[in-house]
Amino acid sequence: MPTEHKPDIQSAADIRLLIDTFYEKVKADEVIGYIFNDIAQVDWAYHLPIMYAFWEFLLLDTPDAYRGNPIQKHLDLHQKVRLKAEHFDRWLLLFQSTVDELFAGPSADNAKFRAYAISETWKPKFDGPFAV
Repeated sequence: MPTEHKPDIQSAADIRLLIDTFYEKVKADEVIGYIFNDIAQVDWAYHLPIMYAFWEFLLLDTPDAYRGNPIQKHLDLHQKVRLKAEHFDRWLLLFQSTVDELFAGPSADNAKFRAYAISETWKPKFDGPFAV
């Protein structure tokens, strides 16, 4: 049985495909969708370009692509709804499965690792003995 060849993440268009596909899953998700839809009431037209720039910065080595403070945005959100480890775990599962669905290769692996690192670094800030 031949294996399906998937491209690696190589361009801004690839990042857009990944992020758009991922956030469609997030919006419909029973575990974290309500946080984005009901609590944060995300303005997707505003948010998605920021996410494209963030992931381009991380994966395509475009240092001027992203300027922001993502942890502060999540701390602000945490004041509205308690972010828990399960939320970060679900975010990670959706992100990594979206990468696997669309891409394969070193950059795809890097995207999954970066998402894992973000999730594992942020989780204790919100849900744990030293949470804010």
